Amino acid sequence: MALKFGFNHVATKVKKQLCFSRGTTSAYEEEESCRNEGKMISVASDGSLDRKGNPALKSNCGGWKIANLLLVNQGLATLAFFGVSVNLVLFLTRVLDQDSAEAANNISKWTGTVYLFSLVGAFLSDSYWGRYLTCAIFQFILVLGLVSLSLTTWLLLIKPVGCGDKILLCSKPSSLGVAVFYLSIYLIAFGYGGYQPTIATFGSDQFNELDPKERQSKAVFFGYFYFALNFGSLFSNTILVYFEDSGQWTLGFLASMGSAVIGLALFYVGTPNYRYFQPSGNPLKRVAQVIVAAMRKWNVLPPSNGDKLYEMEGESAIKGCRKILHSDKFGFLDKAATISEKDLSDQTSITINPWRLCTVTQVEEVKCVLKMLPIWLCTIIYSVIFTQMASLFVEQGEVMDTGTGSFNLPAASMSAFDIVSVLIFTGIYGRFVVPITSRFTRNPKGLTELQRMGIGILIGLLAMVAAGVTEMERLKRITSTESTSSLSIFWQIPQYTLVGASEVFMYVGQLEFFNNQAPDGIKSFGSSLCMASMSVGNYVSSLLVNIVMTITTTRNRPGWIPDNLNMGHLHRFYFLIAILAAVDFVIYLFLAKWYKGINLETNDVEEEEDSELEEQVQ
Repeated sequence: MALKFGFNHVATKVKKQLCFSRGTTSAYEEEESCRNEGKMISVASDGSLDRKGNPALKSNCGGWKIANLLLVNQGLATLAFFGVSVNLVLFLTRVLDQDSAEAANNISKWTGTVYLFSLVGAFLSDSYWGRYLTCAIFQFILVLGLVSLSLTTWLLLIKPVGCGDKILLCSKPSSLGVAVFYLSIYLIAFGYGGYQPTIATFGSDQFNELDPKERQSKAVFFGYFYFALNFGSLFSNTILVYFEDSGQWTLGFLASMGSAVIGLALFYVGTPNYRYFQPSGNPLKRVAQVIVAAMRKWNVLPPSNGDKLYEMEGESAIKGCRKILHSDKFGFLDKAATISEKDLSDQTSITINPWRLCTVTQVEEVKCVLKMLPIWLCTIIYSVIFTQMASLFVEQGEVMDTGTGSFNLPAASMSAFDIVSVLIFTGIYGRFVVPITSRFTRNPKGLTELQRMGIGILIGLLAMVAAGVTEMERLKRITSTESTSSLSIFWQIPQYTLVGASEVFMYVGQLEFFNNQAPDGIKSFGSSLCMASMSVGNYVSSLLVNIVMTITTTRNRPGWIPDNLNMGHLHRFYFLIAILAAVDFVIYLFLAKWYKGINLETNDVEEEEDSELEEQVQ
C-alpha cells in the first residue's frame, strides 16, 4: 500500500483543546496561532489517530459523515455477496447437476466457511494490520473472487448460453470448470468473511465512546449497520435473482462484481477522514501467558481482595487499551496476577516475566472471552434457523405454485420478504419498542442486548413452526409425486417475515453485545463472534441434514429431505429445529442471568473534562 499511516507513533490520550485553521499540515504547529485567533477545535479523546498518526481532530475525522460512507460501502459489498449466495443453491442443482440434499449441504459448508473466515480477518485486524488495512485487503480479495466467478461461468460452465433456467439443461461441466468455480466462490467467502466483522468495528470506531453524544451515536450505528446490510441485499434478492433464475447467471455475477468494485472505490475515498486505532498485538500470546502463569502458580492461593493483584501503574500493559477492573468469575485465573515471593525475587527495575506474572487487565481479557463463549454457543441453534433461508426455504418454494398471473416468481426472491421485514421491524423497534420498554426497564436502550437476543430465539422458533405448517399444507395440495403443489408460494411469507423480525432482535443485539463486551484489544474478534455463530450454525445444519437422512432413509424409505420433496417429510425437519430452539432458549435464560458484563476503569477527572469540553464545543 502506498499510504503510510504512521502507526508507529505512540497513541496518547490528549486531554486538551487544539485550534485549527487552513493552510498548515500539523494540528500541533497550528495550536498556538489558532488559540490567539480564538478558534477552538477538540481532539478525539479516545486515543484514535488520523492517517498520519496524529491524534484525530473531531472536525476532520470520524462522525456520521464518514460513518455513512462506510454504511454505503457495506451495502454495496453485501449486494455483491448476496448476488452470488442467494441463488447459489439453484446454480448447483441446475448448472452443476447436484441433487437437493447435496446442494443444501454444499451451501451450508460454503456459507459456514464465509463466516469462519471472519475469525481470520478479526485476528489480523486486532493483532497486526489494523482495521483499515484489513478491510481494504479483504475487499480486494472479494473483487478478485467475483471476477474469477464471472469469467468461469461465462467461459466454462454456461453451455449452451441461457441454460440453467429450469427449461434448458446445461451440458455436463468440465472438471476444470468445476474446480475454478469452487476456487472462485471460496475466494469470495474468504474476502467477504474477513471484511464483514472488521467493517462493523471500523464503523463504530468513528464514534468516541468518551463523548456523551458520540457514545449514543455509536449505539445507534449497529442498527443502521444491519439496516444497510439488508438494504444492500434487497437488490440482490429481487432484481439479480430474477436474471439468474432466467438463466442469465453471468450477467448477475457481473453486476455483483461491479457493486464490489464501486464499494471498494468509495472505501478508499474516505481514507483521509477515518479515525484509526493501533493494533494491540497478538491476543493469542496474551491468552497463553495468562494460562501458563496460572498453571505455574497452581498451588498459589489468590488474595481475597482483588486490589492486591498485580496491575501496572498508568497506562494499560496492552497497547492502546483501557484497563479492566477485577471480576470474581473464573477466579482460578487470578493466580496469573497474584504476586508470589518468586515474582518479587525475579523482579528487576526494568522488566517482569510476563509468562509468570500478568496484569489484572490481561487476566480479565481472558475472562471476558470465557464469559462470552457460553452466550455465543446459545446463538448457534438460531443460526441453524437462519441458514434455512438460503437452502431448504428455496427448495420448498421451488415445488410450490410460483405463478402470479403471467409472471413466475423465482423461489429465491421470496427472501425479499425477510429483508423488508428487517427494514420495517428496525423502524418499529426504534420508534415504538424502545420508548415503551424504556419506561418499564429504566434503560435508555429499552431492552438489554441479552434480552433482545432471547426474544430473537423465540421469534426464530415461531418461524420454524410456520415453515412446518406451510410444508404440511403444501403436501396436501399435490396430485402426484412428480407435480408441483397448487399451494401458492406466498404461503412462505410468514416464515420469511418471522425470520426477519427475529434478526432485528438477535443479530443487532449480537453485534452490540459482542462489540461492547469485548475488551479494546479484541474488538474485531467480538464482532466476528456474530459471524462465527452463523458459520457453526451452517455446519450444524449440514450435520443435522446428514444425521436425519441417515436415520430416515433406512429400509428403502426416501427420508425426510429427499431430492423429490413431494415424497419426503420436510415439515418434520422444521419441527425438529423448533424443538431444539426451545431447549436452547431454556439454557440461554440460565446463562443470561449468570452473565456479568465487562467493567472498564473510568477516570472521573477525564469524564469531567470531557463534559466541560463538550459544553465549550457546543
